[in-house]
Amino acid sequence: MAKGLQIFNARFFFKLTPGGLTQLWHRLALTLEPWYKEIGETIKRSGVLHADETGWRINGKTCRLWAFATQNATYFVIDRSLARRVVLRFFKKAFAGILVTDFWGAYNAVLKKVAKYKDKSGDWPTFAKLLKRILRDAMRLCGKRSSLVTPDCERLCVTVERRMTRLIESPWKNTEALRLIKRLRRHRDELLVFLTNPDVPFDNNHAERTIRNAVVMRKNSYSNRSVAGAETQAILMSIFQTLKQRNTRVTAVIVASLRTARSGEGRDGANERVRFVS
Repeated sequence: MAKGLQIFNARFFFKLTPGGLTQLWHRLALTLEPWYKEIGETIKRSGVLHADETGWRINGKTCRLWAFATQNATYFVIDRSLARRVVLRFFKKAFAGILVTDFWGAYNAVLKKVAKYKDKSGDWPTFAKLLKRILRDAMRLCGKRSSLVTPDCERLCVTVERRMTRLIESPWKNTEALRLIKRLRRHRDELLVFLTNPDVPFDNNHAERTIRNAVVMRKNSYSNRSVAGAETQAILMSIFQTLKQRNTRVTAVIVASLRTARSGEGRDGANERVRFVS
């Protein structure tokens, strides 16, 4: 911040202090807060929503930064609460779409991790081999879907689903296999949704890419020193990220909103005249 302020003060010939810059950010977030709320309401109505989270700190205390993203909008939340509370607070009612998370991570990562489990005794080699084949075939089929005629695609999807069911229902003995089977059985209905829904990917790379810039920012800024700062951070990151996703001239749109607010229409007027969410 100090270097940026030096450049700013030298260029515009007036003194802006760190405290003054912080207050400007807070005021900007307050002006644009209706957009932030609108982003949140919009992505809740999406058919497919990607979610990811990473570590964050507020005044040195451990928190989490959450990212809920679609293809054209991102909503960030910084909170000290447990994951369950954050999700329940955001989704005040049941989410009707498909939520893509990194429960399994990217399937490619799963394939690598399976080979690293310690207990490889008994029927583990057979189980690991079958699981990797099913996942690889499912990903390969997902990539070929556009080149296949519908009947053939549906038949192959059913075949993969049946193979997964047989794997889950087989009487495995190895402890690592049993642990994985328990999780597979619990999430059976969600595991291969990407085979039948072309809008659902087999990984969570979209959310991971979305949150990557925030991770870089965390390393440079050491997160936030106050709850108010975290709230401002979440609002501004959400708006900037969403505008970038929509190939919008970020600075031009924000300057237009500030001019509208200054004209006397206030935050609601800015939200009406500079429409943010389509």
